[in-house]
Amino acid sequence: MEPFERHIFGERLKALRTEKGIGQNQLARELQLSNASISYWETGKQLPNIEALYKFAVYFGVTADYLLGLKDY
Repeated sequence: MEPFERHIFGERLKALRTEKGIGQNQLARELQLSNASISYWETGKQLPNIEALYKFAVYFGVTADYLLGLKDY
């Protein structure tokens, strides 16, 4: 088993957010999360809980596997 690369989540979250053309504040408001949490997750300082992961997957129309770096699509 390969080690978990926590930076992948942050990179993908930021890429999806910028592709959608929204800032961290707007994403936080729309998903009822804190702006600080979005920042920590994008920089890899923290990882989201399962509920936040679910919200991101639904909001961006991607799988949790993609967000976690398990799949590339």
